[in-house]
Parts: sequence; C-alpha cells; structure tokens
Amino acid sequence: MSRQMGDSHRRFLQTMMANGIIDEQGAKALYQHCCEVHSTQCAADRLDDFIEVINSKLQPMFMQIRKGMSEVTGYQHYALVNMAETDITRMSSDYADNELELFRKTMDLIVGSENGTASSTDILNSTDSMTTKKLKKSETEHLLSRFVQDNWLSEKRGEYTLSTRCIIEMEQYIRKMYPDQVKVCYICHNVAFQCQICEKPTCGIKIHNPCVARYFKGRPDPHCPACEEFWPHEIPEIRRPRSQSRR
Repeated sequence: MSRQMGDSHRRFLQTMMANGIIDEQGAKALYQHCCEVHSTQCAADRLDDFIEVINSKLQPMFMQIRKGMSEVTGYQHYALVNMAETDITRMSSDYADNELELFRKTMDLIVGSENGTASSTDILNSTDSMTTKKLKKSETEHLLSRFVQDNWLSEKRGEYTLSTRCIIEMEQYIRKMYPDQVKVCYICHNVAFQCQICEKPTCGIKIHNPCVARYFKGRPDPHCPACEEFWPHEIPEIRRPRSQSRR
C-alpha cells in the first residue's frame, strides 16, 4: 500500500473532521467507500495502515486519528484527537468559560463515583459552587444536552458518563488530573469507569463489562484473574457488531 497521502485519504480525513468519532465498522465502510470513489486499492485488513498514512501527515499539526474501545459495547472506535492540547482547553473554541467549568465539575463527579456516572441532580447542584458566571437550571440542562450531542458525554435515564470520544481524547488529562482515583482495566489496561470490581478489599481490580464478557466466556466457575477469589458479578453477554454502522 502506498505511503503517500492520496485523495482517498483526504476524503477519509474530511469525514473524520466532520464526525469527530466513528466506530470500527463505520470506519471500514468509509475506507472502502473512499477507495472506490478514487479507484484505489482497498484491502479489508489494512485499515490501520491506511490511517497511519494519514497520521504521518497530521503529526506536524499535532493531530492524530486514535483508536479506542467503548466501555459500554466493547466496539473499537476511531477519534480525531488534538495532541497539542491535552486537557479541557481543547473545547474552548466551542464553549464559554462557565460551560467549561460545568464540564470539569461533571468530570469530577463521574471520576469520583464508584460506578463512573453522575446524576443530573448532582450536576445541577454543582452549579452552586461555580466560580465563573452561574448557570440557571434551564441553561445547565441545555448545556448537558449539548455535551451529549457533541459526543463529550453519554446519558441514560438521567445518568451521565464520559463518552468514548471523551475518554479517547482526554485519557492523558484524566490520568494526570485524577491519579489516585482513576483505575485501569485489568484486562485491556485502558482507563476504566463502566466496569465490574473485585469485591476482595485487598484486590479491588476493575474490568470493563465487555472485557468481563470476553474473559469469562465459557467459564462456569469464574474467579478473579488477579486474586483468584470467586467473581460474584453477573457475566454479561458478548455484544455482536451491528450489521450496519450509524454515522
């Protein structure tokens, strides 16, 4: 495969710039489409090589297409990451100072929780201690919807979590800012928020739910891979990739 940046690479990058993040199946379909449009060779197992060509050209601009896993589904995703800014300041072009402060407070709540979530009530209450211009309840609710729409947060039944895009883009920032709170998955070694935890006090390892599903598949008597204590949690089913990705 050519190491030169071609029109197929540029089309792929333009779509990534518009979407911010795309799941693996969507990336494979986009890769195939870009190659077909520009009549270039497409090998199903060479997507990462194709992206590496793009990354080699993005490096001087401190940008990178980075791969990471959804904590919820276990599916791999590709996100366009700004490497020059390693914290929330990368969002400053889209959000005001008080909006960024709310995001920081929301991240504090999520990282500090046992289950990697923050309720809408707790987030609304956190606005009382804002040092920048305070947000009204309606403004906070609208802003949370924007965070979800922009793929920085995910929401389910009033509970907010860090989105796959946020974790991929801000992992270095999260590790730096919360060194004593952030744990990594024992299986995949990525930061873990949505996960199961070993109940032995002297162990307490975390494993992403999708990693739990894969690790314990076919094991009728599951034990912790670290301390070998019985694993009392329900073992989730392995999610199958969707036949068609939503982009």
